[in-house]
Amino acid sequence: MIINSVSGLLEFVAGVVQVDGAAVTVLDEARLPGKMDGLAYTAVFAPPLVRDTARWLIWEMVQAVGVYLASIHELYMAIGRGDTPPTFTVPAMNIRAMNYNTSRAVFRAANKRGVGAMLFEIARSEIGYTDQRPAEYTACVLAAALREGYRGPVYIQGDHFQISAGRYAKDPDAEVQAVKDLMVEAVAAGFYNIDIDTSTLVDLSFPTLDEQQRTNYTLCAELTQFARSIEPEGVTISLGGEIGEVGHKNSTVEELHAFMQGYRRVLGEAAGISKISVQTGTSHGGVVLPDGTLADVSVDFETLRALSAAARDSYGLGGAVQHGASTLPQQAFHKFPEVGTVEIHLATGFQNMIFDRLPSAVVAEAYAYLRENAQSEWKPGKTEEQFLYSARKRAIGAFKQQWWDLDAATQATIGAALEEQFGFLFDQLNVGGTLATAVAVTSKVAMHRPRPAQGAEAVGEEDVSDLAD
Repeated sequence: MIINSVSGLLEFVAGVVQVDGAAVTVLDEARLPGKMDGLAYTAVFAPPLVRDTARWLIWEMVQAVGVYLASIHELYMAIGRGDTPPTFTVPAMNIRAMNYNTSRAVFRAANKRGVGAMLFEIARSEIGYTDQRPAEYTACVLAAALREGYRGPVYIQGDHFQISAGRYAKDPDAEVQAVKDLMVEAVAAGFYNIDIDTSTLVDLSFPTLDEQQRTNYTLCAELTQFARSIEPEGVTISLGGEIGEVGHKNSTVEELHAFMQGYRRVLGEAAGISKISVQTGTSHGGVVLPDGTLADVSVDFETLRALSAAARDSYGLGGAVQHGASTLPQQAFHKFPEVGTVEIHLATGFQNMIFDRLPSAVVAEAYAYLRENAQSEWKPGKTEEQFLYSARKRAIGAFKQQWWDLDAATQATIGAALEEQFGFLFDQLNVGGTLATAVAVTSKVAMHRPRPAQGAEAVGEEDVSDLAD
């Protein structure tokens, strides 16, 4: 259901929530879940002022009942110091499609296992093609937490806040400013975790590792300093760096040292990154064969073990981060905590599960849209199956409301399959029981906001075709 007026919105929550000016008081916590379907839908699809008021209500409600947006920095630093054993790998889940329904599945699986060490994330590229600006993304995740009765910290992350190498070459100042602008928007929306990705600027043509990594570590340090200048009082935003572009050559311990030593020289006294992303053999979305199926991919786990150990032992970081992992074989996931991987990024596999369960007519409509609007991605030599697989993520934003409006049975089928997969991953990554640890080490900071007086202006659409997921 959608609510199209502020008065109607306040009437919808009356008796459950009391709104007195800018103060929100939860009167009946037990009835909150029953209001979330309507609030989430309104927070996405209503006219601007009603939409933003719904987002504000969700933001204030969660804090009233013990749900709070937080940074995972303190947990990763505890791992880096040795206070918390590196026996689990934090799943960072890119929620591209049907956010509210998908995030509900995450929280159901988490509640059954006592999981708190988990990240909800969206990349700079995904923000564009999924049509989810940060404020909308946060509202959907928080509404899902309330709908499923989760209590505790919620870590939302900006994944691959990436510098485009092509745009940087043409106008470096403008491209760096674009990432800074996105940081401002994301932090204001409660993204207290950001992966800075300047690895696109690593230049392997230079003879020394320091020269190869110099632009990477220099810009990463600049963006770190900027993030520190905009973080809310009481919050240390969790930041990540990256030493090798995903899908390219595997990273080495020597590259990690070159990056970190240069990064620390440039950074100065500011708090630095808490983790570092590396390349160990995967690629975003997997490698698509001509028939549209995925090629088998193997991860160099020993390299990952060495990189994580070096990150912890030499620099006090939580460890190394593995990207592009959701399409790996199921039997691979238990190995990540075994080798001390601090975080693993999971995206395309969930998208594939949704596509596999959409009604055939809905998929056909999406594919027709891609044939007409994504021709630039149909590269010479690609079969139609390869093109559709690699491009279908670009239909998500165009059909967002249609997918949210699917019948309840289809939504439930998709949600149940996703919940099972999230549960499997939580078990394999050994994050069961981490809620208590997350609560113990994570700062809980009140973040109240004024009630919106007018709807926010839309952010201009960005070309994300050359950015990583």
